[in-house]
Amino acid sequence: MEHKTKNKIPDIQLFKRLMTFVVSYTRTFVFVLVAAVLLSGFSTLSPYLLKITIDDYITLRDYEGMLNLIVLMGIALILEVVFQFLFIFYANWLGQQVILDLRNTLYKHMLGFKMAYFDTSAVGRLITRVVSDIETISGIFSQGLFMIIADLLKMLVVMIVMWSVSWKLSLVVFSVLPLVLFATRKFQKAMRAAFDDVRTQVANLNSFVQERISGMRIVQLFGREKIEADTFREINNKHRKAWLRTVWYNSIFFPIAELSTSITIGMLVWFGGLNVIAGSSGITLGIIFLFIQLSQMLFRPLRQIADKFNTLQMGMVAVRRVMALLDTRETIQDDGTIADVVLSGAVTFDNLHFSYKADEPVLRGISFTMNPGETVAVVGATGAGKSTLINILNRFYDIDSGKVLLDGVPIEQYQRAWMRKQVGVVLQDVFLFADSIYNNITLWDRTIKEVDVIAAAKKIGVHGFISSLPGGYHFNVKERGGMLSTGQRQLIAFLRAYMIQPKILVLDEATSSIDTHAEQLIQKATKEITKGKTSLVIAHRLATVQRADKIIVLDKGQIVEIGTHKELLQKEDGHYKNLYEVQFLAPAQAI
Repeated sequence: MEHKTKNKIPDIQLFKRLMTFVVSYTRTFVFVLVAAVLLSGFSTLSPYLLKITIDDYITLRDYEGMLNLIVLMGIALILEVVFQFLFIFYANWLGQQVILDLRNTLYKHMLGFKMAYFDTSAVGRLITRVVSDIETISGIFSQGLFMIIADLLKMLVVMIVMWSVSWKLSLVVFSVLPLVLFATRKFQKAMRAAFDDVRTQVANLNSFVQERISGMRIVQLFGREKIEADTFREINNKHRKAWLRTVWYNSIFFPIAELSTSITIGMLVWFGGLNVIAGSSGITLGIIFLFIQLSQMLFRPLRQIADKFNTLQMGMVAVRRVMALLDTRETIQDDGTIADVVLSGAVTFDNLHFSYKADEPVLRGISFTMNPGETVAVVGATGAGKSTLINILNRFYDIDSGKVLLDGVPIEQYQRAWMRKQVGVVLQDVFLFADSIYNNITLWDRTIKEVDVIAAAKKIGVHGFISSLPGGYHFNVKERGGMLSTGQRQLIAFLRAYMIQPKILVLDEATSSIDTHAEQLIQKATKEITKGKTSLVIAHRLATVQRADKIIVLDKGQIVEIGTHKELLQKEDGHYKNLYEVQFLAPAQAI
């Protein structure tokens, strides 16, 4: 049954679900956290050692002690660099491992969706979920979560060291902190709105370009080049304005943040310098240097943390979208246990009722039997329900009621993947991948050798046309087989179906919209691949079904006639006879 998530899960629950993909990498996760803690300590250690160097050695002119402290500072710096490298590398490594597993899980989940889901879902949306959204999630680990944790730890350690060294100078620094926090919060809100606008404009730009490139033939045929160029210029200008908003906010925020840091340093020098000159205890020249460095370490993460929170927030939005797709239940139940049995190929449709949409039936009480090795043709007007039979036979959709039996056993009792291999399908609209002819025939099944493909091609009569192409079986047909004609694509589909040696063969409009030469090749291939197989032939062109053992005429989802070609032509006012006369007699009378 279909079920779609309401997508109202709180962020904390979404984050917990995301963390289940981290469980396999717990050691790496803990190591990154430990590295973040050590980094906060090492980054604070160097300024503190500088303070000791100034107060205890430079001021007292202790050269040997100063060299020892410099060596310690060098060691601390090296350790900080090493752990910085390990932190960045393994945080990004963890993010990539998580999205690898998450993307595999999502794609595998989508492979089980029933066709009804893909009928109503935009392809671009699904691609975005599998590619862009999951890529955004990696930012949670590489630029978001761990970076924020590291920055917050560093700020906490810095504030503790400040307060423990001098509460007076700490108050000087903390007095400027509210201004920086206020500016950061305002910047974060403004940038969130700006980035939302940028993403919207990017989506509009991508959508426009993709659609116009796909429909370039129409654009040029109707002379719309100037209009489309003007429209594109308008959309592109909105995209530019959206990005300029982000530039504007950055141009305001970062100078304010730098000014705040400079003001803080000035106040530290002024207040600390007065105390040193006055000989006040508790504040030394080294402490002033320490606070100048620590104040920069305190404000620098604040300037960047807004961006990191945006990264984290965008990542959680992507998590919500991906988890919503993972929660989508659009699969057909696969509880079948029967597999690896020898089939005779008998197929029975028993009182079959089906509808794509509720209260809009497509098939109404369909009942007929295909005996082993028999060729059964199904004809009827467009929308009569012919192609729906193929979808149901392959278990692409759940039926409303009735049964489909294979060798007397309901098809639900067979393992779905195994059962589909017993049905070879040649569709009217042949889909070929942007790859070689060989890979399109074998569908990357490396157990099928090229010599076997060549032998099969010779047997059904398509080897000659394939050999004539540059590269032969390794000729790249490009996207959707665009380098081949309609007839050539269908010949490839015939060979693809023949290679799996199915017990049941389905030909859906397999000879429509092709030239005479291709039709002759297809008719030869049809004779060969249908030998010993139960065949279901669906066609508008009655010339292709006249030799069928049985012809079934559908009208508005119901069987109105069954018989052979000769039997059906003898029926006065019969549906089949009317179809035949329209296709064959009317053109002759017109001449």
